[in-house]
Amino acid sequence: MSSNSRFGCFGIFVIIMLCLSLLMNLVFIAGGVLDGGGSEHLPDFRENTLIKAEKGVVNKIAVIRLAGVISGMRQGHVGETMVEDIKLQLKQALEDEDVKAIVMEVDSPGGEVTASDIIYEAVKKAVAKKPVVISMGSMAASGGYYVACGGSYIFAHDTTFTGSIGVIIQSLNYTELLGKVGLEMVTFKSGKFKDMLSGSRKMTPEESEYLQAMIMQTYGKFVGIVAASRKLDEAVLREGVADGRVLSGADALKEKLVDGIGGIEEAVDKARELGKAPGAAAVRYEARAGLAKIFRMLETAEPKKVEVSLGTASEIKLEPGRIYLLPSVLVP
Repeated sequence: MSSNSRFGCFGIFVIIMLCLSLLMNLVFIAGGVLDGGGSEHLPDFRENTLIKAEKGVVNKIAVIRLAGVISGMRQGHVGETMVEDIKLQLKQALEDEDVKAIVMEVDSPGGEVTASDIIYEAVKKAVAKKPVVISMGSMAASGGYYVACGGSYIFAHDTTFTGSIGVIIQSLNYTELLGKVGLEMVTFKSGKFKDMLSGSRKMTPEESEYLQAMIMQTYGKFVGIVAASRKLDEAVLREGVADGRVLSGADALKEKLVDGIGGIEEAVDKARELGKAPGAAAVRYEARAGLAKIFRMLETAEPKKVEVSLGTASEIKLEPGRIYLLPSVLVP
């Protein structure tokens, strides 16, 4: 190959690289603008109109959606976690003077105790400033119901699965399996309770008693929250529906666990009433698709294995040592 040919190929390569560099810079600049990087900062969540306002009305009802298993480990769309996303949405609604009330759609089987409690506290604090109406979907059980108790008013569908007031923790014991394959776990520990959830040995009666007391402590807080928010007698709750059972929305209304039967439309109407905002629009908060955020996600993303589900295993996987608010029927 002649020197002229080699120089020509090298020149083409340089031009291509310069073009790619220019293109990437333009993409990042555009991403920064879409991501709120311009002179005027955009809200973290954009508004998608669900119900239009009546003519001349500027007031709004903010609709926030809580869906899926509640976990402090689930990645958020804007914040670090889904819990942070909910808190950011509540903050945006509270800071917007045109938002007179909030509707929170809850479609969740529950999840981690602490994550559920953090969201409950955030909802409760929001209620001190603006009404928060809960609209239950197909399921608002256990941790989902825990969160709902922070609201001003609760709607459920007749067919909603809710309730499941209880706490659960699990650990897998594989002692016999280790024996069959000739393996033995050797453990060095600083205290007798340090490995009490280890699956390599049977739990002692003392450990069982300690763990059960811890579970009942969390359960006591859950029942106390329900009793206070629903104005029900705690002793009656403990002897009745607060035994972990799942209730339909219709039965939950009879037991005074919810305030009414209805969907998102009824929830918006109630939010307008409580927020003194007749004819207000209903807008759902949705994460902005900023290009800068997409690139940041790609930069921090770790390789993940691909799994094919045949529908035979539960999508809810409990981690040993974590305490959950979940219906027993959903525990694998």
